[in-house]
Amino acid sequence: MMALTMQPEPVSARCEPRRRLSFGLTPLTIGLLLIGFVWLVPGFWLGSLSYTMVAWDALVLLVVWLDGRRLPREMDLTARRTWANALALDSATEIELTIENHSRCIVECRLIDDLPVALAGRISSLRLRVFPHVSASIRYQVEPSERGDWKTGCLYVLYRSPLGLVERWARADLAQQVRVYPALRQGEEQRIFLARSRQLDLQLHRSQQRGLGRDFESLREYREGDDLRDVCWTATARRGVPIARQYQTERSQAVWIVLDCGRLMRARVAVASGAHPPPGVVVRRYSKLDLACTTAVALAQLALYSGDRVGLLAYGQGVQQRILPGRGAAHLRQMIESLAQVHAESGEADHLRATAVLNRWQPRRALILWVTDLAETAMRPEVIDGAMQLLRRHVLLFVAMAQPEVERIAQRLPKDVEEMFESAAAQQMTNRRELLLARLHEQGALTLDLNPEALTSRVLNQYLSVKERAMV
Repeated sequence: MMALTMQPEPVSARCEPRRRLSFGLTPLTIGLLLIGFVWLVPGFWLGSLSYTMVAWDALVLLVVWLDGRRLPREMDLTARRTWANALALDSATEIELTIENHSRCIVECRLIDDLPVALAGRISSLRLRVFPHVSASIRYQVEPSERGDWKTGCLYVLYRSPLGLVERWARADLAQQVRVYPALRQGEEQRIFLARSRQLDLQLHRSQQRGLGRDFESLREYREGDDLRDVCWTATARRGVPIARQYQTERSQAVWIVLDCGRLMRARVAVASGAHPPPGVVVRRYSKLDLACTTAVALAQLALYSGDRVGLLAYGQGVQQRILPGRGAAHLRQMIESLAQVHAESGEADHLRATAVLNRWQPRRALILWVTDLAETAMRPEVIDGAMQLLRRHVLLFVAMAQPEVERIAQRLPKDVEEMFESAAAQQMTNRRELLLARLHEQGALTLDLNPEALTSRVLNQYLSVKERAMV
């Protein structure tokens, strides 16, 4: 349902000549003309037979001229491109090309749709027969490989009459800007997470879990062991006895999705279309940022369904996208539009600046999902310092995206000296990541070091675990 509202608009245009001389002879016509040269062989012995070649070629050219007059002009053809659904990673999109023939002649068309490489890996031609005063359509599929805004080109039409003696080159200006979104999870796995979220919500509604959250529930007399910060001094003054506030678990919390768009997130990893893809399945390579955006969309859907307010901060050297926490379908649409536009930068991201900005925008306690990676430097990465600052106020789910190739090198058995050094370097990198994440976990953060393929499911499970334990 969501994909239908975000699909590109249909675009149509009348065809126009591709260039000044927009017609020519087909290979069939050239072959018929060459047949006339056969009469030159007996013409060496009988000169009158040479005129047979001239008569044959003249007859062929006459038929070609008559066939060319029947061929419709470029303006007699109208082209239209229609998109069946929204463009998103890891999903095929069907495109329908329609040619409407306003002439009295049947035409055989060969269509070439000019799409950017990010939408279609290679350009192939499509064949279509169009009858007079009707329209004919043909469909083909594309699978986008990169997010963002892309501009399509013209539709090139090479058409000829049923005799196939003359052809014309035309083009229809179907240029438009289309947007490729992160992968939109609508499968069985997503429904399982939504069902579990609903179950947790019902459990919390029954138990009310007094004292675990920070939403005011009622007043009661102060008891030994209560926190002095919970004492309501105005009520104490009125009643003459110590009165304490009683809290309950918050039904609605703020969830911030923080995405690192620095150079480390440009790395591409191979991802299959399932946990155990069958032989022959094409394995595609996406950037870490693409997979992080897919996870962000899935978490936003789950959190909004659970009643939480969701915000977004995507940053590099500066803030690329910022959306304050909100609810509703329009808010989710805004987040998906923003996630489609984030891009990985060539420089290192400014993590401390992002931390300061987030603390200013979210002064109250919230759940922060931070998707990033750890730089290989001699000093402690800056992102760890930023995470320490967030832990003073918020619940932090810190997710580092691992590089599967490095793990495979670290685990393999070296066969020569070169592989031994590669394995040692990979093991050192892996051990250092584990040490940094362990120190961050000791400070109270929830840490995950994940392969990109397992990113979405593990993050959604961790979010539901936080909700179940009422940690925010």
